Amino acid sequence: MAGTMADELPNTHVATKAADGDAVAAGRPLLRIESVVKTFGTFRAVDGVSLDIKAGEFFALLGPSGCGKTTLLRMLAGFEAPDEGRILLGDKDIAQALPHERPINMMFQNYALFPHLSVRDNIAFGLKRAGMARVDIATRVSEMVALVKLEGLEKRKPDQLSGGQRQRVALARALARRPQLLLLDEPLAALDKKLRESTQGELMELQRRLGMTFIVVTHDQEEAMTMADRIGVMKSGKLAQVASPRELYEAPRSRWIAEFVGDVNLFDGESKLRDGHRLVIGTRDAGALVVAEPREPIGAGKLAVAIRPEKVKLSRRGPVSEAGHETAINRLDGVIADICYLGGTTTYKVKLDTGGTLQASVANSARLDVDAYSLNQHVVAWFTPDDCMVLQS
Repeated sequence: MAGTMADELPNTHVATKAADGDAVAAGRPLLRIESVVKTFGTFRAVDGVSLDIKAGEFFALLGPSGCGKTTLLRMLAGFEAPDEGRILLGDKDIAQALPHERPINMMFQNYALFPHLSVRDNIAFGLKRAGMARVDIATRVSEMVALVKLEGLEKRKPDQLSGGQRQRVALARALARRPQLLLLDEPLAALDKKLRESTQGELMELQRRLGMTFIVVTHDQEEAMTMADRIGVMKSGKLAQVASPRELYEAPRSRWIAEFVGDVNLFDGESKLRDGHRLVIGTRDAGALVVAEPREPIGAGKLAVAIRPEKVKLSRRGPVSEAGHETAINRLDGVIADICYLGGTTTYKVKLDTGGTLQASVANSARLDVDAYSLNQHVVAWFTPDDCMVLQS
């Protein structure tokens, strides 16, 4: 697909991030969700969720199937009403408002295009329902077609389009009424990997150019990390953590989040001793590990030491010294038990002499690496105290 969706954005579509006037200007969030609860029979799908979203923010709701993220999105759209709590858009509580009464549009996972209507008529559908004048509809639809790069395809029906083109039609229809808030339910799930990756960048650029607030629901942590300014991770109807992608990855609040967001090595801790500004944590599978003092106080209960695979270094002899100082304190001996070549990186699974296993992700900096490790080869793995995260199990 030549170009990007936002290359020729009409000037009439550029919006400010102060999308709700006085409320946003006063520093209040565009959207405020307050203690929202939704139950289906005895099942509590959304359990007391509170969340503020700023104007112009690209926010992702991330979580496994059944965690409540789509139910929360449907309450924002007006397709479900909360049993408890408030949903404020600016200063107005919209929790019980009908979908057409909200300045919010939703793009569905299956796109929900009308099969008997052309591209142009699909985009125009909501504008006609809103009573817009025919001449204004024609102008707006032309703007949307140009925005999403569908020129020349206006007369085609959905079954004459590729998956990526159908996705663009659905996006254009959702944007046509210029909503304050755009909701996207797994918008890229039906696309192949290459198209999904290119469309992620286009959505980000489009959102920045429009200055609009986007909320996307996804179970794909890589997709959320790529596109979102902030991510809310949901588990069993609750928000487990809300943070930037970097903070979520480097400072997860719990063992569950560390495992859900990216790959991680986890060693259950059995004890802790203080050594200056460091902790020494005894683990069952990796022995004593030295970790940096956590920023947040550690509560009572079981601990786990977490290390991301890319933080683990490997060598044949041991940690490399720099200016006379060893680069790591935590040294673990073992043998290569498995190798997974991924193109840009290779993941090695190391069977440790202490009984546990450790994954190390190594960048493939040379095209043909004659020094790559082989199965059953002895290696030394090491990492610094700052590479470690201490989590409550």
